[in-house]
Amino acid sequence: MSSKTGSILIVDDEADVLASLDELLKTEGYQTTTASTAAGGLAKLDKEPFDLVLLDISLPDANGIDVLRSIKRDSPEIPVIMITAYDSSQVAFQASREGAESYITKPWDNDKLLLEIRNLLDRSRLRVENVLLRRALKRFGLPNIIGKSECMQRVYDLITQVAASRATVLITGESGTGKELVAKTIHATSPRADKPFVPVNTGSMPVDLLESTLFGHVKGAFTSAIATKRGLFEVADQGTIFFDEIGTIGVDTQAKLLRVIQEREFMRLGGTENIKVDVRILAATNSDLKTMVQANKFREDLYYRLNVITVSLPPLRDRKVDIPHLVDHFLAKYCSENGREGLKFTPEAMKLLMDHDWPGNVRELENAVERAVVLAAGSLIGPDTLPEQVFENRREGLQAYSAEQVDGHSLFEIVEQFEREVILDMLARTNWSQTEAADRFKIPLSTLNQKIKRLRIDVKRRRG
Repeated sequence: MSSKTGSILIVDDEADVLASLDELLKTEGYQTTTASTAAGGLAKLDKEPFDLVLLDISLPDANGIDVLRSIKRDSPEIPVIMITAYDSSQVAFQASREGAESYITKPWDNDKLLLEIRNLLDRSRLRVENVLLRRALKRFGLPNIIGKSECMQRVYDLITQVAASRATVLITGESGTGKELVAKTIHATSPRADKPFVPVNTGSMPVDLLESTLFGHVKGAFTSAIATKRGLFEVADQGTIFFDEIGTIGVDTQAKLLRVIQEREFMRLGGTENIKVDVRILAATNSDLKTMVQANKFREDLYYRLNVITVSLPPLRDRKVDIPHLVDHFLAKYCSENGREGLKFTPEAMKLLMDHDWPGNVRELENAVERAVVLAAGSLIGPDTLPEQVFENRREGLQAYSAEQVDGHSLFEIVEQFEREVILDMLARTNWSQTEAADRFKIPLSTLNQKIKRLRIDVKRRRG
């Protein structure tokens, strides 16, 4: 962005409109530039970059729609808000079809306009950040892992460090955090990338079948062994084998796996010859293997062989700053798959996604976004498309009001008290910084100040 909050070009032929918008936006901290003609506005766009354009639909030297078309042709990434003298669905449709993100009518509501500008700039920033993030990840060969939080940056650093080695890696984390994706990324960025990556879901097989699957068998090893069969270790030779949920392997199979790690060799079931392999082993678990070792459910020597390097994936609730980036990634994915290009989440729906704790982690979030894309009736994805569990946090907050607190009070009084407590809580969390609180609420500072005055919150006294 060109300034701390963004630079905005205002194009309108009415002097009082230009002055009013210019003063309003400068008061909010935006860097503004004005033009009274289409030619003047386009000339200024050619000279310097802008983060957003407010464009009148009726200009003395050109039709605003034609100017919009020109802007979107040369700079499609710049959000444009059209200004009209009257409310018209036809105008709105035409502006939207040509790429305008929104439109306002004269006279406008300052708070609504400022909120719309803030939301558009936030989305624009997010798109830019995601592009930069994807470019950075591609430099390290990590195009599919999304996140800019500090904890995920540590994961990226560790992946890039261990990928080039042949060290065994244990990937830990709750279900749905992306352990297999990390394993695939380690393989894809390693010298073994052109060799097989063989995943094994150890929890879904009985012991005999698992050992036959891993080590293979010779003809006649058991009743149904009508021919000699290679196991997955042979298939993965020169490549990588990935054990998902390693903690589910039985103790007898653990001993055989330990031998493969130590000796780089094994025997097929029923066989007598050792087979040498060069396989890198990656393993994942959502269990506490240390506790399983203490309970004699997991071999201690195997644990230490697997735990040469540990990559710990944080739960999504501990990196909520990554949710908008993940949502943007999944939205693009499922819009493309379902032919629903251009869908966007409303601020209300996005707040619900941010507030939810996501016990199912990234997998649960991905499912929620896919569901929303499929169920969305229009171009905006509202709260009604989200799964029921996403509303739990809001419901728990409302349940905090007991029957005694509700009885004898009007709905207005109850809502006002709830709003007051939410604002007080946020101010306390931000050390009574109204600017930071407004930023977290995603509302203009002027709107928060009005609410503080209306609710008679004594900020100065509480600071003292």
